[in-house]
Amino acid sequence: MTSQTGETSSTGSTSPSPSSDLVTSQGRTTIADAVVQKIAGVAAREVAGVHRLGSGSARALGALRERLPGSSGPNAAQGVTVEVGERQAAIDLDIIVEYGVAIVDVASAIRRNVIGSLQRMTGLEVTEVNVSVDDIYLPGDDQQESAEPSRVQ
Repeated sequence: MTSQTGETSSTGSTSPSPSSDLVTSQGRTTIADAVVQKIAGVAAREVAGVHRLGSGSARALGALRERLPGSSGPNAAQGVTVEVGERQAAIDLDIIVEYGVAIVDVASAIRRNVIGSLQRMTGLEVTEVNVSVDDIYLPGDDQQESAEPSRVQ
């Protein structure tokens, strides 16, 4: 990445310089953590082999939230934790992968897509994307969950 001195790192990508898009002589642009979370969540879900984002407890809470009247559907930031500074962001993702995929390849694709999306949309330099694989989705897992009778009618 390009450092503030104009050097390019081994990845060959560039990042904002001190007086670029986010901090200029005319003012400063700040980007909320929630914005970065949503962008990272959507970018991670776009990768083939990602079944869902979120740990078990986060998915359970998300499923309850989706059933509430007036809810807007799935939470795009579920399973995503971020730290956002003035010019940099670090991302942590909890994912469930589909059975049979190469987990290392999925994690690499997630990193590429999340970094590319965040840098393009926000101008932030992404310092790291940590991927935690919490589970593997097996075909038929959804049928077992829906086969359980509801305790409330």
